Amino acid sequence: MFIKNRLGLIEGTETMLAQGQRLNQITNNLANVDTPGYKKEDITFWEMLYTTNQNRQRVGKGLKILTNHQEGSVKNTGNQLDFAISGNGFFKLQTPQGVRYSRAGNFLLNSEGQLINPDGHLVLGDGGPIVINGNEVSVATDGSLRVDGVNAGRFDIATFANLTDIEKEGTNLFRLKNEGAEEQPATDFTVRQGFLESSNVSLVSEMTTMLDLHRAYETQQKVIRTFDEIDAKAISTVGKLTS
Repeated sequence: MFIKNRLGLIEGTETMLAQGQRLNQITNNLANVDTPGYKKEDITFWEMLYTTNQNRQRVGKGLKILTNHQEGSVKNTGNQLDFAISGNGFFKLQTPQGVRYSRAGNFLLNSEGQLINPDGHLVLGDGGPIVINGNEVSVATDGSLRVDGVNAGRFDIATFANLTDIEKEGTNLFRLKNEGAEEQPATDFTVRQGFLESSNVSLVSEMTTMLDLHRAYETQQKVIRTFDEIDAKAISTVGKLTS
């Protein structure tokens, strides 16, 4: 009885910890519901068998964070330095840590006329950092830029054979996570000027999941309390028998 109750307490505690991590993930998604290009994260649970001794196996819980790369809706901003990618592809950014990838196209100009993201990272084109020397910027659907009617290069849009080859870094950046993984030029995309891709977070869906998790968390608290009461009763009973 004691062993079974102890395993029940362990399982209940592990479940509460997992639900707590999922709740943190939902909170982060909700905090970025208005962040351009943000991709929500989900946590999946799976079960794995492992041996605690030679005779007994118990079920443990594993957590895996998955990024949902579903395309967000596109909204019109009218800003000539806002860009949205429809289809496959990521903007390439030069950061101090190396090249990073992002779906967020809310760009600015630095003092040198270079196109940057809000964190100051340079936006890369096919010839290096994109420089805007002029006033009127126009972009073709293939990402080619013209400034005051003069060719200014082309966005270097990258994609990947498998999106599991990249992992999120911070809020809106992605990096290659597998040693053998490589980027490749994107082909199935269009670039829209004056638009931004919205976050793919559904406010209603995340709030509903949060409420469900809260109820499940309370249920696990009751389960743990029940096992604790059973253990206390068993100890009390054994004490009476030995006396």
